[in-house]
Amino acid sequence: MARNKHPEETVNLILTVAFRLFMEKGYEHTSIQDIIDHLGGLSKGAIYHHFKSKEDILVAVTERMTAESNQMLAAIRDRTDLNGKEKLKTIFKESINRPVQNDIFTVAPDFHNNPKLLFSLLHDTIDHAAPDYISPIIKQGISDGSIETNYPEQLAELILLAANVWMNPMIFDSSEEESYHKFMIFSQMLQGFGLDIVDDEMLERLKELTLIYQKSK
Repeated sequence: MARNKHPEETVNLILTVAFRLFMEKGYEHTSIQDIIDHLGGLSKGAIYHHFKSKEDILVAVTERMTAESNQMLAAIRDRTDLNGKEKLKTIFKESINRPVQNDIFTVAPDFHNNPKLLFSLLHDTIDHAAPDYISPIIKQGISDGSIETNYPEQLAELILLAANVWMNPMIFDSSEEESYHKFMIFSQMLQGFGLDIVDDEMLERLKELTLIYQKSK
């Protein structure tokens, strides 16, 4: 067999195809053969050269999904011109306005058919995003006086789980009205911590994403 001179291109193709199929059909209903059938002639051996199993592909897909987001989080975390509270607001604004959000909500994945993918995203939220990015920002906010809490780690987890899971219409199939109500409660919850960091612009963007999802179902 000829040596593959472009292994990164092969891996990217596999992950792109797998992501689309996982979103459209669900992880449980996507087989290795389904992925092969959409690889333009690549063999099963090409997949198993890079991945031991479908679950390994899932892990890689999840890591690629979160890599760009984590880069953005790290860049905001490390800024020196913002206090902790301002960094949290910047994170919410930039996260919800990322163009890739339109693509994800257009694909409209059914997370009820993607329990492994949902668990992977939850795992990344609790084990990486919260402790590596949000918690340090909250601790900075405690130091600079812009955030008041005795439990920065738990607050970081609560904020991310509420924003990424509870308010996500793709997980709970929320209507525009339901999403609005959740957003208002989320806003009130943050205000209880002295974090008036969500605004009408973010609300309008959430409505836009919810409509994109509802139209794509």
